[in-house]
Amino acid sequence: MFGVEPICRVLTSHGLKIATSTYYAAKNRTPSTRAVRDAELKTHISRVHTDNFSVYGVRKVWRQLHREGIPAARCTVARLMRDLGLEGARRGKKIRTTIRDDGQERAADLLRRDFTAPSPNERWVADFTYVATWSGVVYVAFVVDVFSRAIVGWSAATSKRAKLVLDALDMALWRRNRAGTPAGPGLIHHSDAAVSTHLSRSPRTFSTPASTPRSAPSATPWTTRSWNPRSASTRRS
Repeated sequence: MFGVEPICRVLTSHGLKIATSTYYAAKNRTPSTRAVRDAELKTHISRVHTDNFSVYGVRKVWRQLHREGIPAARCTVARLMRDLGLEGARRGKKIRTTIRDDGQERAADLLRRDFTAPSPNERWVADFTYVATWSGVVYVAFVVDVFSRAIVGWSAATSKRAKLVLDALDMALWRRNRAGTPAGPGLIHHSDAAVSTHLSRSPRTFSTPASTPRSAPSATPWTTRSWNPRSASTRRS
């Protein structure tokens, strides 16, 4: 290990003049009032930030300190959080899951805004949304039976694909078929009047015993009736 004097000589020879007395004076100097206060505040700031799952930013940390009776200027909290390398969780850009497409033909609203049903398996409504997690965004599709308001089918994925909403529908058909209450002709499946610009548009055909097969793009809003659950039950069995 090198002593103080050799280090000061090397620094001076490289153009950074510093005397040994300057080093010892700085070492033995009593910490300033600001330095002591900053050290105390850093302890409190780190605690508040950690206790709140490290998601609090400057504003919330500052307000929490004041609630605890610890006075501090907001700019001081911001400066000390920068020194500590702490920052709050940042909200990303809001994700638009559905965008209305006026250029596409809209299917008729068979429900006529009447979201009631006298018995199960008569009217299902479907939609999908997203959930922000620590690992990223997860998209969740679901099918709800209007009669009981129960979620009868659901699906989750990390991308918006047609398979996401089709899997939720397949699960609903499969679960009802397995429970011994299969969905038969007359079932109305309803979704909103918007279209996701990122959903892949792969047509899916569902045949019915009472009518000719009908194909609808999975990304397009539509209301249709008379599903055949046999394809779903075969797929999941």
